[in-house]
Amino acid sequence: MKLSDVLIKPILSEKANKQSEKMNRYSFVVDKKANKLEIKRAVESFYGVTVDNVNTIVVPSKAKAKYTKAGFIVGRKPSKKKAIVTVAEGETIDLYGTV
Repeated sequence: MKLSDVLIKPILSEKANKQSEKMNRYSFVVDKKANKLEIKRAVESFYGVTVDNVNTIVVPSKAKAKYTKAGFIVGRKPSKKKAIVTVAEGETIDLYGTV
């Protein structure tokens, strides 16, 4: 798998921001087929930091339903894989630099 296909997008939420400030942990949505070694290599090459630890989570799909003029629509949101990356002490990733 190419390193450019591993990382899909960073997670920018309140919980992720607190973890990045206090514990040097950054969250990303990654490809479902990517393993921890590929995620580590991708983060190190794209952001130029040293990665200490990688934790992965597979979030299952959710059922969604809504009522519209056309009637009751039932569907599913896709499942996704998250990676929580711990960066070495003293290093940071600037996720808001391109916003």
